[in-house]
Amino acid sequence: MLTHFLNLLATIISVTSLLVVTYGAFIGILSFLKNEIARFTGNYSPTNIRKLRVTFGTYLLLGLEFLIASDILKTVLEPTLNELAILGGIVILRTILSIFLNKEIKDLEVEEDKK
Repeated sequence: MLTHFLNLLATIISVTSLLVVTYGAFIGILSFLKNEIARFTGNYSPTNIRKLRVTFGTYLLLGLEFLIASDILKTVLEPTLNELAILGGIVILRTILSIFLNKEIKDLEVEEDKK
């Protein structure tokens, strides 16, 4: 009974992860299109693309956090080397994305402070 509940919970968290990343991609696509339309009207700004990357990166990180939670549950239920490898890969990917996203955010803050 508990195993069934934890598997269901892991699946719900995985689906939530996919929804968060999909929503972030949708927001990113809309922002990108808006910025490209602004290019034709003369209001294009490279800073907008950097802001878009930060926003999209934030959604990706949040989605990966949910995916890590889901994989932790799966690993607890089935502690195989394959599950551990997947979990380790996701944690490494999330850490690398986080480092670069934080750098990008700091660069944007410095750039906006100069204005």
